[in-house]
Amino acid sequence: MNTILLGNLINIRWIAIFGQLIAILFVNFIIKIDIPFYEALIIVLLSVANNFYSYFEERRNKTISNTKAFFFLLFDTLQLGILLFLTGGIINPFSILILAPVITSASYLPALLTIILSSISIIIIVILNFYFIPLNLGNEFILPEIYKFGLVFSLIITVVFIAIYAYLFASSSRKISNALSVSKLQILNQKKISEVGSLSAAAAHELSTPLNTIFLILNDLIKDQKLSEDKNIMKDIILLKSQAERCKEILQKLSQNPLKLKDKFLEKVKITDLIKINFDKFNKNKKLNIIKSFKKDEPKIIFKDEIMYALGNIIQNAVIHSVNIVNVEVKYTESNVFLKISDDGSGFSKDIIDKLGQPYVSKNNEGMGLGIFIAKNLIENMGGNIHLYNSKDAEAVVEISFDNSILMI
Repeated sequence: MNTILLGNLINIRWIAIFGQLIAILFVNFIIKIDIPFYEALIIVLLSVANNFYSYFEERRNKTISNTKAFFFLLFDTLQLGILLFLTGGIINPFSILILAPVITSASYLPALLTIILSSISIIIIVILNFYFIPLNLGNEFILPEIYKFGLVFSLIITVVFIAIYAYLFASSSRKISNALSVSKLQILNQKKISEVGSLSAAAAHELSTPLNTIFLILNDLIKDQKLSEDKNIMKDIILLKSQAERCKEILQKLSQNPLKLKDKFLEKVKITDLIKINFDKFNKNKKLNIIKSFKKDEPKIIFKDEIMYALGNIIQNAVIHSVNIVNVEVKYTESNVFLKISDDGSGFSKDIIDKLGQPYVSKNNEGMGLGIFIAKNLIENMGGNIHLYNSKDAEAVVEISFDNSILMI
């Protein structure tokens, strides 16, 4: 959702007001063209009054709704239309400025409001071709009717073209911006979850030692003959031990959290471990086949939330669209780390394969179509490369590569 700052509209209108005043004064007093001077000044003063009203509105709220923004732009369009009516109509060189509110609307407002404003602008252009106060430019100035009609149609076509052009590009920019915002939010949530997992693992690790000491003391107390003769004390000791065992079970559950990899004593991880963790997270009775293309023991990489989340999105997508198996090939060279993720599903659809990596592109309507987009941006922002395609067997394939300096320790 776009947020329109009222201050921007106010500043733009001030520029228009000063430009209109300078033009009116220059035409009336310098080049001596007879125009309805006072009437034109009144129209400009209406815009000044509207700007002061907008200033007080801004003090209450810096942003405005789409509807209010539309009416502000509509006022500017009508104000300019009346000025053009007083100063020669469509042949006024400044008639091109009627495009300005349309461009602003197309860039920020919904399509319906832009269509309405564009339609009103076109109606004003047509009216100004027939009804206006002519300028006295002398007998030597003759404008053929065919040129006037050509000017009208050119302005109408320009209004339509600019509105569509600006809206399409602004709409694309809005989608990407919104998708990136979702991406940042997802990463923030992932980091928060990782931090919780780190605290859980650290707590389980640190509390295990004092808890073992408690068990040793409790066992000694249970074996003490004098204490065993007192049934009440022994009952309390047994209860205390049962509660300690319960604490131990809770800590064991916390220690089994896969996100403990973020803990300081588990910062160094294997890519295959990250793949298994993400596969187990999304597995729906599918099989994971990891192909290791390296001779020595698998090197460890520095754990990063970005690669954890990127792999998670890609593997989730593979699990969802696979039939029985997800294949992951891991390959290390002297300079690079390669991953090749594929599944035995029907592959990427032909109608979306060229758009893969763009926001809001999905094989089905179940998700937002941001998984691959987010993964692609995360990998590329880390300095890696990602390539998505269908194999000869029409299976979906995702290839990822990183320079060793990015991941290796």
